[in-house]
Amino acid sequence: MELFEKERKDDSAPLAWRIAPKTIEEFFGQEHLFSEGKFLKKAVEKGLLKSALFYGPSGSGKTALASLIARKIKAKVFNLNAASAGVADIKKTIEEARQIYSSQQTLLILDEIHHFNKTQQDTLLPSVEKGEITLIGLTTENPFFYINRALLSRFIIFEFKGHNEDSLKKILDRALKLGFPSIKINISSKAQKLMLSLSAGDARRLLNLLESAVLAFEKDGAADINEDMISQIASSNYIGYDKKGDNHYDHASAFIKSMRGSDPDAAVYWLAKMIEGGEDPLFIARRIVICASEDVGNANPMALVVANSAFEAAKNIGLPEARIILAQAAIYVAVSPKSNASYMAINSAIQEVREGPERKVPLHLKDSTGDGKFFGDGRDYKYPHDYPGHFVEQIYMPLPKKFYEPSSQGFEAEVKKRLEKLGK
Repeated sequence: MELFEKERKDDSAPLAWRIAPKTIEEFFGQEHLFSEGKFLKKAVEKGLLKSALFYGPSGSGKTALASLIARKIKAKVFNLNAASAGVADIKKTIEEARQIYSSQQTLLILDEIHHFNKTQQDTLLPSVEKGEITLIGLTTENPFFYINRALLSRFIIFEFKGHNEDSLKKILDRALKLGFPSIKINISSKAQKLMLSLSAGDARRLLNLLESAVLAFEKDGAADINEDMISQIASSNYIGYDKKGDNHYDHASAFIKSMRGSDPDAAVYWLAKMIEGGEDPLFIARRIVICASEDVGNANPMALVVANSAFEAAKNIGLPEARIILAQAAIYVAVSPKSNASYMAINSAIQEVREGPERKVPLHLKDSTGDGKFFGDGRDYKYPHDYPGHFVEQIYMPLPKKFYEPSSQGFEAEVKKRLEKLGK
């Protein structure tokens, strides 16, 4: 267990730690939460913030703001990480909080709170409810998936966003000014721009890049840093993708919506990002198959054939070659004419099955094999191939109702014409 009041002041501490904001004015980013007139800023300024949950991507300032709150409210601060803390650690913290509850406010900052299971979360609940501790939970995951409802109801929830270029630039300028007092740093504008781009909204990654560059290329108390030096350190771009986290689903959603929206470039970008992030190629292939049927459908029936072939090929070949197959299929689906008529039809039919009147199978449609012929099953059925145009009018469903409404897109336009011709 660590206390925030025990701070590291030596130069060996990581740069991100050394220049962490000590005042509200030194905190950059999260303007949607922490600008003038916003509730969170007012609550922090007045030291009145109650139990809260900060969630958002790494390096967005959750821990930094929690530290500022600890300073502002002058509370006894306990810091736990849910990835390593157990029930015993929680109970010990709560017991210490109870002993000083009447004389001093207690703040528990719980990092990675999504790692706590239901039992561990329930252990916190009574003390949060009674106000014995003020709890600030930090998480990179969507709390509505990981935190139980009883505990969520005690939190004020704030969603943090990745830094924009403006806030990252302010953090970089502060680091250059304060982070290396004994080193004269000269960093080119192109190098700075590359660092901001490679950081992908993560301030911690930005500071790690800077610190690595300064320490690696410092000579005689000076460091001249150019774009090539930054490229050497960040030889492979940072991929802001976690195949087990929320952005796993966010990226899959962006991928599908790009194919649905007929944007092959966006589709192949999200595909590439998922592949580079280590995503299972078959997970990607399944999304393409689903999109081919749900969003293309009979506007281009070949889309499903291509998508399913891509799934089988990716399964048999694997990465890295499967990336080519997945790209071909994703692009084919993206550029195909679109229709969700089949998707809408099955949803409407299922709703009718669940909520509408029950239809019995008409006698003439029943199976006439076996004993069925003795009961008249299949009697009077009209075999369409015996009639001109291979079509004949007959009842296929009691209480007829229309579910399939073909669009005018691609091949489905021909389907629509045929059905109109048949009087459907």
